[in-house]
Amino acid sequence: MSEILIVSDNSTRQQTLQIILTFLGENTRSCEYADCLKTIEQSTSWTAILIDGEVPEVAEDVIEKFPDSPFINIGFQLSGDRDFKNLIGSLYEPITYPSLNELLQKSSEYHTANRPISSLVTGKTKLFRSLVGNSKGITEVRDLIEQVAPVEANVLILGESGTGKEVVARNIHYMSARQKGPFVPVNCGAIPGDLLESELFGHEKGAFTGAISARKGRFELAEGGTLFLDEIGDMPLQMQVKLLRVLQERIFERVGGAKTLKCDVRIIAATHRNLEEMIASGKFREDLYYRLNVFPIETPALRERAQDIPLLLQELVTRLENNKQSPVRFTQGAMASLVQHAWPGNVRELSNLVERLSILHPSQVIDVQHLPHKYQFGDASDPVVSANANSVSPVTSNEETSEVKSAADQQERDAINAMFKYEGASPVMPDSGNAVDPNLPADGVNLKEYLSDLEINLIKQALDQQEWVVARAADQLGMRRTTLVEKMRKYEIVRLEKTDGQ
Repeated sequence: MSEILIVSDNSTRQQTLQIILTFLGENTRSCEYADCLKTIEQSTSWTAILIDGEVPEVAEDVIEKFPDSPFINIGFQLSGDRDFKNLIGSLYEPITYPSLNELLQKSSEYHTANRPISSLVTGKTKLFRSLVGNSKGITEVRDLIEQVAPVEANVLILGESGTGKEVVARNIHYMSARQKGPFVPVNCGAIPGDLLESELFGHEKGAFTGAISARKGRFELAEGGTLFLDEIGDMPLQMQVKLLRVLQERIFERVGGAKTLKCDVRIIAATHRNLEEMIASGKFREDLYYRLNVFPIETPALRERAQDIPLLLQELVTRLENNKQSPVRFTQGAMASLVQHAWPGNVRELSNLVERLSILHPSQVIDVQHLPHKYQFGDASDPVVSANANSVSPVTSNEETSEVKSAADQQERDAINAMFKYEGASPVMPDSGNAVDPNLPADGVNLKEYLSDLEINLIKQALDQQEWVVARAADQLGMRRTTLVEKMRKYEIVRLEKTDGQ
């Protein structure tokens, strides 16, 4: 199992990085400098080593000792006297999701390119970053990919259109021993039935009108790698018979040819159709179904894992930035509104929406009113995530805030809301002064402002009394820690550091 190692003598920095990486679904370990050499030597599966650069000379000595391991410098500027190929980059506080995500991806690529061939089968790649989410459904998909990738079994990926079936297939390929070979996708539903045979098996010169030269088919092009047959449910019955022969005997002939060719190809198929119903109606061969359905993987619909939408939005925005397109940001209200949409087009629909918004509102913050009408759900509040973390219940209340209940607790809310920035990056809210007078003035009062001032005052009092230990202040105020953190962000309440002479 691949892991990310954190090397630091700063326990706070260790803990913060572990929270962020755990939220991303990464396996992490941490150690201090005194133990780092021994810890790094124990494994060849470190896909990234995040090293604290507080003492540049010591950090550079460690980086130099392990040229096959990818390192990311954290928090401090290195000396720059030595040029390391395995130093992927540096991250400075406050750490942001786009920069962290980009460096982890590069580290994964470096690790894959430099690890021994013997580890290719069992090593977990970081392509899982394209399978974003912490919900039960997507976590199970990642687990199944890890189990089936090292073996040669045929895989059948089931799920609605737009749920990422090709992404799953690519992950299986790149985590397998065939990752050095080609990954060749074919959409069986996009190719006319009379041309599909030539597309898959190739043809000889003169095999049919227009065949002016011999041409390799997708099976030959995928030799030594993986052939992905998308929308296999749309394949004509006569082609199903020929495909079954190839799967059974591993041989085929080009159209118009007499020479039998052997093939060394792994087959991964996918469909949004119910193949068992098609078998009952005579539209799909039962023997082919059982040949393909050795290891089924079902991709969950987006509506079944709506809690992943905030993180998916972050990932999609990062892709826009990497493609030099104008990024956008989403308010909590906009994300809550998107959570309530049914998403018939699944992740593909969400991706198209983000790209559309980046064109209409480049480099802007997207609120509910900026969303197309069908994505607007009133004055949406924060989504309330159920305790089992499998579903998200829409909030229809017009209250300004709502208490967030999440199995991920602080880790998930802090990461989503703060874009993985450390606490304390926000400006300081001016002091509210003394306690608010509870007597109603004769000329009336703005109740909303009055309650806000009262809330700010009580929060600050609790924090001061508890020496700014948020968990204890939350207990004193009778609320969840996550709720208090949310209110501190809302009112921009941070602790002012005392300086000499103050």
